Amino acid sequence: MAVRTEKNGPVWTIVHSRFDEARNAMDPESADALVAALQAFDKDPSASVAVLWGEGGAFCAGWDLKYASTLNDRKKFDADISRGLAFPMGANDAPRGPLGPTRLELSKPVIAAVEGPAVAGGMELALWCDIRVMADTAYFGVYCRRWGIPLLDGGSVRLPRLVGQGRAMEIILTGRKVPATEALAIGMCEKVVGEGGAREAAEAMAQEIARFPQAAVRADRRTVHETYGLPLREAMRREWHNGVEAHWEQGADGAGRFAAGLGRSGDFKRI
Repeated sequence: MAVRTEKNGPVWTIVHSRFDEARNAMDPESADALVAALQAFDKDPSASVAVLWGEGGAFCAGWDLKYASTLNDRKKFDADISRGLAFPMGANDAPRGPLGPTRLELSKPVIAAVEGPAVAGGMELALWCDIRVMADTAYFGVYCRRWGIPLLDGGSVRLPRLVGQGRAMEIILTGRKVPATEALAIGMCEKVVGEGGAREAAEAMAQEIARFPQAAVRADRRTVHETYGLPLREAMRREWHNGVEAHWEQGADGAGRFAAGLGRSGDFKRI
């Protein structure tokens, strides 16, 4: 199997393993398997945070070019891509993206653990995640610029939201390499660690997130996703709607337990 799940309590690591074949480039079978693994994670009440990691030293080298090269027949291209992966009319669920889960709207956080290349569609897959942890030798890049394949899976939408339109435009149009240190400086990733340490660091961050009461974690995450670009009043209305039920579900009891534990000491170092 090209995709497997390794579980450590509430943290699930989803492993993509096609390194020997194609540096973890994504073919249709792997894309389907990745979607299924992440949907299982989202539905399981025991799971809180997922880590997405490419085995063998590459996060994902993008869309499988051997598969892409078979799409030179217009009928096959229309059937597999133009119609097969097209967004439906209205609010109906979309089919999976070319890279798999990039159209899923999960209720729980996913952290990308990036070693080596996360380029072309692999960059788009990393940008879909909530947080990116990169090894210092890892890199992004719109490498598909070199062979005439456009961004099809959220890259031209998500990248400007992270780094701003002008910077995103320069990265997209030149197709250049974006090393981890630059990615951290411009907001394209959130943490850089030594080579070989991305998975461990991402899993440690995931455990840190998973230790909190999850209703509030998920409500705040949902608000960030839902309110981007909205007018202030509408954004705050949605924040209130998402947060108030989470507060009712866990907040009062949690505040009571914390207050009882503090007593009169006010020792916030225990948080």
